[in-house]
Amino acid sequence: MRQATADGAEEKRSTRVTLKPGMAWHRRNFLAEVLIPSLFTKRSGERVAPRFPKIRSGEICITWIGHASFLIQTHDRNILIDPNWAKWLKVIKRLKQPGIELHHLPDIDLVLVTHAHFDHLDRRTLRRIASDQPIVVPVGVGSLVHDLGFNIVHELDYWQAVPLDGLKISLTPCHHWGARFLADLHRGFGGFVIEANGRSIFHCGDSAYFPGFKEIGERHDVEIALLPIGAYDPPSGREVHMNPEEAVQAFLELRAKKLVPMHYGTFRLGYEPLDEPLTRLLARAREAGIDHDVLVMTEGQPVVL
Repeated sequence: MRQATADGAEEKRSTRVTLKPGMAWHRRNFLAEVLIPSLFTKRSGERVAPRFPKIRSGEICITWIGHASFLIQTHDRNILIDPNWAKWLKVIKRLKQPGIELHHLPDIDLVLVTHAHFDHLDRRTLRRIASDQPIVVPVGVGSLVHDLGFNIVHELDYWQAVPLDGLKISLTPCHHWGARFLADLHRGFGGFVIEANGRSIFHCGDSAYFPGFKEIGERHDVEIALLPIGAYDPPSGREVHMNPEEAVQAFLELRAKKLVPMHYGTFRLGYEPLDEPLTRLLARAREAGIDHDVLVMTEGQPVVL
């Protein structure tokens, strides 16, 4: 179901990143420096059954699954964002186990997918999760999920929203691209603002830094911001993901209350070491005086806010 634009509101689309590689992309060898060494790296992470706390009305429980995958819980709703339990992204090995086994998940009421890239939209995972509940995706992504077992597919464009059983789900712009293959550049991409019981969570999806974060903060009262901090040194040399310092800047422009870092430590999608993004983020947060606002999560461990 594609949502109509409410009240004739102006639609603004962020600049799609170019597919042209950076000038020096060929000077390094991603295969030799990253992919092959990853094959011989043992996956880390423990397989422990989670202990989900009882959630009272007005509380939000966040569980980081790993990478960009999160379980968000209110007292009466369970929401999955960008669920991905894949061991491989084609030739890229998962280097940290998901924080929760799929069979340990509670019943899922709603699924959100920010864009069609393989590390965010894993059809095999979605097929196992789908049980006749709704899913929300950007415009052009619905064709990838409509046959997986969801009862309705909501496609949103930027600034559009859909109410779902006491929740309000809004799609926000980002500076990225949404093609799953070279020939499907029509697919949309973005982030989500989830509003429930007077609380709000912003999942950025994937994004390079761009001025649009300020507008998101003006349009939405963002309380908790889930922001990507890794894969900022990609093999293509393109600027497609924020670095940790830019994530701090985005947080400040969003005027959010809590920063939860994500999109690091699971897959080697760039040349940077797996532990570098978090080290750089914490250093910049201390410099900016917001270190007390950063919530570093451990995969599989629920946190109630």
